[in-house]
Amino acid sequence: MQQTTNSILMIRPVNFRMNEQTAVNNYYQENLDLKNSEINRKAQEEFDNYVEKLRSFDINVVVISDTTEFDTPDAIFPNNWISFHQDGTVAIYPMFAENRRLERREDILQELEKEGFLIENVVDYTAAEEENIFLEATGSIILDRVHKKAYCALSPRADEDLFIEFCEDFEYTPVIFSANQTVENKRESIYHTNVMMCVADTFAVVCLASIDDKKERKNILKHLKEDGKKVIDITEEQVNSFAGNMLQVRNNSNELFLIMSQAAFNSLTQSQKAQINNHCKIISSSLGTIETCGGGSARCMMAEIFLPKRI
Repeated sequence: MQQTTNSILMIRPVNFRMNEQTAVNNYYQENLDLKNSEINRKAQEEFDNYVEKLRSFDINVVVISDTTEFDTPDAIFPNNWISFHQDGTVAIYPMFAENRRLERREDILQELEKEGFLIENVVDYTAAEEENIFLEATGSIILDRVHKKAYCALSPRADEDLFIEFCEDFEYTPVIFSANQTVENKRESIYHTNVMMCVADTFAVVCLASIDDKKERKNILKHLKEDGKKVIDITEEQVNSFAGNMLQVRNNSNELFLIMSQAAFNSLTQSQKAQINNHCKIISSSLGTIETCGGGSARCMMAEIFLPKRI
């Protein structure tokens, strides 16, 4: 089992804008005083620069364009509807926002097969939407693929029972907790676990202050430490700059990188950067428009492809 992959799926936006359906519980989204066409143009520019940067470090990026067939302003964040696994299994997930359900496309799987990836089995959890039960893939679930542990901060987009069902199906040990942020002086659930936590091969970045329950905080630390992870703690303020929304990937020469946005990088202290650099190099890219309107960042834009390659 490997914690990192060298192949990433990314969806190029065609009608990116602030999604009013997700803004109800994604407190990171803000309105930009720009026309939607201008917002989309800027997002495309940020997307293209980001892909170019990843490829310049010899990381495989499979880019598939979003379609104009549906109104899918958040298609740029594929990590919320699909996950790929080393045994050739693909999981498809139930989504909170109705217009986000239109992002799930059969032809994306066909494209990956054309690229030589092997899909043996599809596990589909989307029927849960009929009961208003959601689990938004690797937005809601942080996988430690080596130690077979799955971390999940419960929220309107991460249902406990469905998460446990996922863990049973994929043979992961569930680590469940609540993570909060302060919104207008009130503690509100953080909408996705991957905003406040990133698990890499030898370390983890986590906002411990967002876990209000001391027992839960202790439990997470216990799991990370028993698996030999160095814990790098970030503040709530850094979470607001998307410093938790990071992903470790490998390139074709097996070099490891931690990928984050420029805003996330700028929010880190010298000491935190040095700690990360002890484990791997950092790649950062400017994603200001995407972060402001979409309320998601570098990690949300990458779906890791762990599928085996056809021989």
